[in-house]
Amino acid sequence: MEDNELKERLIDKSIEAFILGLEIYNKPTIKYRIEGFSFFICNAWELMLKAEMINREINIYYSGSSSRTKSLEVCIRSIYTDVHTRIRLNLEKIVELRNLSTHFITEDYEIKYAPLFQACVLNFVNELQRFHNIDITKYIAQNFLTINVSYDPLTNEEIKMKYPPEIAEKFIQKANEIDVLTETYNSEKFAINIKQNLYITKKKKEADFTVSIGNDSKNRVAIIKELKDPSNTHKYAFNTIVTAVSQKLFDNGIKMNYEKGFNSYVLQLFLDFYDIKSNSKYSYKHTIGNNLQYTYSEDLVNFIFNEIKKDPQNIVESLKKSKR
Repeated sequence: MEDNELKERLIDKSIEAFILGLEIYNKPTIKYRIEGFSFFICNAWELMLKAEMINREINIYYSGSSSRTKSLEVCIRSIYTDVHTRIRLNLEKIVELRNLSTHFITEDYEIKYAPLFQACVLNFVNELQRFHNIDITKYIAQNFLTINVSYDPLTNEEIKMKYPPEIAEKFIQKANEIDVLTETYNSEKFAINIKQNLYITKKKKEADFTVSIGNDSKNRVAIIKELKDPSNTHKYAFNTIVTAVSQKLFDNGIKMNYEKGFNSYVLQLFLDFYDIKSNSKYSYKHTIGNNLQYTYSEDLVNFIFNEIKKDPQNIVESLKKSKR
């Protein structure tokens, strides 16, 4: 088969997979829509990127094989070579969620995944136009490119009541990771936030509805001054601390005198030297059966960043010497 013919077939199948994904996600009677959508959107991207690899004369087959084409992960790295590219980061996270959905029920955390999915949809539309000069609206109406989202997610407490501890913790950790990365990357190419903000105003004419803090009010509210749930206050997993600190250093133009940059090894040096796991401000220990896991707060990200900022040339050596 000629390259041009193969490329056209890949693009046609890619567009069909993309539309199937949207149709599944936007059909309210389908409960399996997150898993179905993630499968088809990944398939759409893989086919579209392989067509672009043909454009760039990059082999789409694994070495020594004329029938086994490269995986989506390899295609992503081939086209988006910069690890900081937001489109790449978005796709890698969705591939991870697709793989997760084969082991865990994910419909309850749809509101967490939806911002990534919406960004992924628009990224696909833009890249299809950029790489292959194809306008997707010739195949599907513009208004169908907005995904319909359920706005009734379970709270962390409800998740813990509904699922066994191991699954509940996995849900919460994954949701927190998405929250953290969305804030860290701060790009609509990674996630398009879908949120509802409430503001308290004393100007009744500007209000959509009224509440009162009085005990006799029908619409009673309380002003929460402190969040104590560690699922909310300590959202960062070990790897997301690495990502968040690395991004913060990059954004501020701070380069460490360490070839590998801020990685898991350097983070472990910080944890050990400052005994972070014993400090409740920075760390929280989760005990699930016989397993122990730690999550960390945003305060730790800022603390590590500020310590590196003081002496980026010598910080790693200083920490290493303390272990000798």
